[in-house]
Amino acid sequence: MSVLTLGTVAFDTIATPFGNSGKVVGGAASYIALAVSHFTDQQHVVSVIGEDFPQAFLDELRKRGAGLDGLTLVAGGASFHWSGSYHKDMVGRDTLATDLNVLIGWEPAVSAAGAEADFVMLGNLDPEVQLKVLDQIQTPKLVVLDTMNFWMDVALDNLKKVIGRVDVLTVNDEEARQLTGKHFLPQAAEAIHAMGPKTVVIKKGEHGALMFHEGEVFFAPAYPLDKVVDPTGAGDTFAGGFVGYLAARAAATGLTTWEDMKQAVTVGSVMASFTCEAFGTEGLASLSVDTLRVRHNAYLALTACGDVVWPQG
Repeated sequence: MSVLTLGTVAFDTIATPFGNSGKVVGGAASYIALAVSHFTDQQHVVSVIGEDFPQAFLDELRKRGAGLDGLTLVAGGASFHWSGSYHKDMVGRDTLATDLNVLIGWEPAVSAAGAEADFVMLGNLDPEVQLKVLDQIQTPKLVVLDTMNFWMDVALDNLKKVIGRVDVLTVNDEEARQLTGKHFLPQAAEAIHAMGPKTVVIKKGEHGALMFHEGEVFFAPAYPLDKVVDPTGAGDTFAGGFVGYLAARAAATGLTTWEDMKQAVTVGSVMASFTCEAFGTEGLASLSVDTLRVRHNAYLALTACGDVVWPQG
């Protein structure tokens, strides 16, 4: 099964209480594509870069089977760059600079092969761009959308149009509340269902993720880390692991079941933990399948407690 990945391929400059990254490769599509590449070599990346973007990272994506025929190179342009500083809790952060650069005026172009993708992962971007990409896709089996509160503030109408056309929406708890006006997350999920998506994944950072689907609810914890170096891109990695795993399962079985989706949440959660252990994409780029499986087994053991023995009486 093939996956189409939309998002930014960009630069980040990150400061945390524990160190500084300098200028590193980042962007939603970078994290998503690396995560997806662990499950399929049939991937199409749609993004835009400037001439300043490192060829070595593009070569790495190609080596992993990612098609870059949807990646626009703007001659003389500078790639998108975000700079931010994290608070002591490593959750709150301040944006120091957002340089849109080649994103300004960019018209996404999906290749003929990308248009036939089975799974579509719409990474965080302007909803207008997401709509333009959706209009170029033929008959996808599953469309997953990731977004953020910024677009709820400045492009809510277009965002709702995108939400109405996707199967799965992933947002964090704060964004779910803002989008729906509902404080309690089950109520927020129900309100989002009414907008179109059959499945809603609400990310809660270090406290895990909740998934709601046709009356079913699933909770997965986050993998506990001894130290977090940089949480940037963890949500994108989660989304990439989620959709990548579902694509691999569908390739094997022809189906996407509720059980598959539950496992996809656990896989995404574990993959996100590797992103948090290094600045930028380094932790994810160096991840091996064997290392991923070892940590996933350890993750499953965290919640395995056997049958409950109730006291008599």
